[in-house]
Amino acid sequence: MDLWWKDAVVYQIYPRSFADSNGDGYGDLGGIESKLDYLAELGVDVLWLSPIYRSPQDDNGYDISDYQDIDAMFGTLEDFDRLLAGVHARGMKLIMDLVVNHTSDEHPWFIESRSSRDNPKRDWYWWRDGTADGPPNNWGSIFSGSAWQLDESTGQYYLHLFSRKQPDLNWENSEVRQAVYAMMNWWLDRGVDGFRMDVINLLSKTPGLPDGRIPAGGLFGDGGPYYLNGPRLHEFLQEMDRAVFADREAELLTVGETPGVSVELARVLTDPANRELDMVFQFEHMELDHGTTKWDHQPMDLVDLKANLAKWQNGLSDVGWNSLYWNNHDQPRIVSRYGDDEVHWYESATLLATVLHMHKGTPYIYQGEELGMTNYPFSGIEDYRDVESLNHYYEAVDRQRIPPEKVLPGLRIVSRDNARTPVQWDDSPGAGFSSGAAWLPVNPNHVTINAAAQVADPDSVFHYYRRLIALRHEDPVVCEGEFELLLPTDPVVHAFTRTLGAERLLVVANFSGDVAQCPIELDGEIVIANYREPTGQSLRPWEARVYRQRID
Repeated sequence: MDLWWKDAVVYQIYPRSFADSNGDGYGDLGGIESKLDYLAELGVDVLWLSPIYRSPQDDNGYDISDYQDIDAMFGTLEDFDRLLAGVHARGMKLIMDLVVNHTSDEHPWFIESRSSRDNPKRDWYWWRDGTADGPPNNWGSIFSGSAWQLDESTGQYYLHLFSRKQPDLNWENSEVRQAVYAMMNWWLDRGVDGFRMDVINLLSKTPGLPDGRIPAGGLFGDGGPYYLNGPRLHEFLQEMDRAVFADREAELLTVGETPGVSVELARVLTDPANRELDMVFQFEHMELDHGTTKWDHQPMDLVDLKANLAKWQNGLSDVGWNSLYWNNHDQPRIVSRYGDDEVHWYESATLLATVLHMHKGTPYIYQGEELGMTNYPFSGIEDYRDVESLNHYYEAVDRQRIPPEKVLPGLRIVSRDNARTPVQWDDSPGAGFSSGAAWLPVNPNHVTINAAAQVADPDSVFHYYRRLIALRHEDPVVCEGEFELLLPTDPVVHAFTRTLGAERLLVVANFSGDVAQCPIELDGEIVIANYREPTGQSLRPWEARVYRQRID
């Protein structure tokens, strides 16, 4: 089977922060439609939209109250149909965000479920009696606090692995699964080209919901071993394939967000013979700067990063497929995180792009990444909007009595709000995002980092990304070449090759602000580089080069 997505590049849009067409301060479908020519010029093949369904917006749309309607913030179904037609007219595809581990507590299914203990939809969610100590088990929510919420009217607790307004669906109930499959088919019949599946490996919970181990100094048990990659996960995904994808699989793209997945499990999930997923998002390379928690930021070690990327490249080299990403709506900006967003902003932004796009797999670009957008200079807690960040702050300050000045530095570096500031379209006061006051402040550096300036500059980060995308489309070795890591213990130089037949690409990158000597002989035809006149064995600060070599 010709798998079209192997040489494709996906562009993620976080709609509320992408472009606002009506001046209310929130991005919308009309704003996305107005930027389709920009995306076509960039050269991407697929647009992935974060949730645009009707929602109370407790978790910015990942709490869905109606799977088959558009939230008024973003527009209407007619607006969506027009956008979809515009995407297809430009030769691109569009995938939706599928959020079916949980719904909003304002979804009609949950409203019915909580109405009484004997309601027919009671078993559509995880309801349990409490214990003498309170909740049914000791699990903590991923968004802080207990994973259980007491419903006073019926006297039982419901499970929410995320916000209390995001109750978990009970996938053990076949009626739940059939309702989800019907909804998915409704969107595919409307013309969408696949799904990114939110925390899809949380669907199957271990029977009995056992208590988790409480870490040292912790308040709640770690339920991860009992809800990550549960016993019926493969069964559910294969059933989904039969019910939704079986007759149109070759045309679609499915990517599952799978926290805690191993290489071995990813091979099973993405093996075409198993008919589960085309690829998965794993998080290991994005957790290398975490200390005891994600909020305890530590410097990234390049040797660890190289080893991890190579592990996934080699692990999925013969079975399955890699997804490649640095950024998404849950990650701070990569140029501020693994690069240098001050002295060597351009060089580190383009180096990170080179390293990612020269790996084997399908690259994902998050909005503004192609411009080198950076983290926002947050000051106090009043600047934040993200429910995860706010919950962490108030639990740390109010419950654990940690001084705010010790909590805020971690928030500034890793808060998800860093990814959610408006896209910087031009240097006007609102950055061209909206004619009104934006829901989240525009980064002050939009006067120098913006799309208008970069589209007009052939040497910009934007055009560097455009050349990388074109290279993937045009050169089979980028898509299919075998990966080999070089210099695994070098602390500053990342080097690897991609080989297909008699052609080899050599990729070298200096992850430092100092000149570095490369111990590998650098010769061949320069394919792409982020400095002018790349010559010699000395790599300048954050310099990246790709050489084409012939194998005799």
